[in-house]
This record gives sequence, structure tokens and C-alpha cells, in this order.
Amino acid sequence: MSNKFISWAIFIILCIIWGSSFKLMHDSQQGLSAAQIAGLRIFSAGLVFVPFAFFHFSKIPKNKLGLVILSAVFGNLLPAFLFAEAITKLDSSLAGILNSLTPICVVVIGIFFFKDTIKKQKIAGVLTGFLGLVLLTVLPLLLEKKGMSFNNLSYTLLIVLATFLYGINVNIVGHYLKGINPIHNATVSLAFMTIPAGIVLWQQGLHQINFNDVTVQNSVWTSIALGIGGSAIATALFYILVQRAGILFASLVTYGIPFIALFWGFIDGEKITWVKPLCLAIILLGVYLANRPDKKESNTV
Repeated sequence: MSNKFISWAIFIILCIIWGSSFKLMHDSQQGLSAAQIAGLRIFSAGLVFVPFAFFHFSKIPKNKLGLVILSAVFGNLLPAFLFAEAITKLDSSLAGILNSLTPICVVVIGIFFFKDTIKKQKIAGVLTGFLGLVLLTVLPLLLEKKGMSFNNLSYTLLIVLATFLYGINVNIVGHYLKGINPIHNATVSLAFMTIPAGIVLWQQGLHQINFNDVTVQNSVWTSIALGIGGSAIATALFYILVQRAGILFASLVTYGIPFIALFWGFIDGEKITWVKPLCLAIILLGVYLANRPDKKESNTV
């Protein structure tokens, strides 16, 4: 089985997992606050990895342990709280566009802080994919003469900050932690996150909520599923993808999320017009351009 096939398989699985995460976050809001959702998500993700972390901890070089923990803070802990808070106020379409800023942040941070040399073709691919995402959101609204809610725009900064943190984390993993087994990295880093997440859950009074309420029960189980699937399993797969295919290709997973969002929309009875497949084709073109191999490129991005 070729490395490229495995990379694309992981890419698609991550698109499915993270594409469904927005729906899980939305469903969790029925019985929990934003902080409780994020805290339970990260605590569940870390807790499921604790048994593995005991065995993997000794395999992390001591001089890299700080970076491993920092990668979980930037890549999981802080973004979970930022997204959980923002998604309660923002229009879902606007949130989708902002989330797709991740590859752009990866490129910008890679160039300015890690001195990466990135071919213009790859940058063009990232921008093409982003254009497709913007059109996918804006064109249907224009054609159907609907408006996008721009209320609480201050919350957009939360998602922009989250994508910036993602960009930092991806570059840290790709440049400084690529010699570490991605499974060891994921299990150890997330296991450490049970401590701050547990503190937040205690402060937010999760132990005092009415667990006999069916709505609360559903929200709790949904948040746990979000943590195990959307954070624990997805983080391990993402780190594997970074190691196999490079940081830029891995970050383009956010461009695949709209495909899953459309699927959920179709399941819910949403009408699929000709505009959406056209925009998805533009996104795929961007992914192709950004991922087209170039033997002369000096750094793997």
C-alpha cells in the first residue's frame, strides 16, 4: 500500500471526523455551556489516552517534552474553548469560512517564523481552495437573496485566533517534533491536558448539573464523543499525516470539511444546487495545486 494512498485515506477520515465535529458542538449546546463542552471534550480526549501515555512518556525526549505539551495547548486546549464559545454566537456559514483560514496561517507562520520556502504554486493552491470555500458560502446566499448574519462579529476574532494557534501548532509539530512517533506525541500531550480541562470543569460546576435531565445526558455524551473522536483519535491521525505528507497538505483538511457539511445538509433535506458542486470543484483544484509534488522544493510543507 503506497504512502500517498495512506495519506489520502487519513485525509478523508479527518475530513469526516472534523466535518462532523461542528454538528456535535451544536448538539452539545442544548444542555451544556460553551466552557463545559470544551472542558469535557478535552478532558475526555486526554483521559482516554492516559493509559497509553504511561507507556509512551519515557519515549519522549526530555528536551522535547515542553514542546509536546505546548502542541496540545495550541492545537487542542485553547482552540476547543475558542470554537465552543464562538459557535454559540456566530452564523455557521461565517464560522466555516473563518475556520478555513488555517492553511493560510500555516503558510504565513511557516514563511515568517520558520523560514520555509514555499513554491508559488502551493500558495496559489491554498488561495484557490480558500476562494472556493468563500464562494461556496456566499454564492448560494446571493442567488437565493438571503443575508448572512454578522451579529456578534467580535466572536470572529476567537476563530481567527484559533486558526492562528492551529498554524503555530502545525509548524511546531512539522519542524520540531517530526522525529517523535506521532502516536506517542498525541497520547502524552493530550494526557497532560486532563489537568487544566479538569480544573475548568470543576470551576464550571459540571458536577452540579442535573444528570437526570435527558437533554443534559445527550449533551454530555455528545461532548465525550466529540473529545474521543474529534480530539483524541483525530489528533493522532493528524500528527501521522503531518509526518507522512507534510504540514501544508495536513492543514488542507479544513478544506474538506464543507464536503461533509453538505452531506449532513443533504441528510437533513437541504437542496443541493449546481453552485455547490462547482465550488467544491474549485476547492479540489486548490488542494491539487497545493499538493502537486515538486522535487526541487527545499522544505516539506
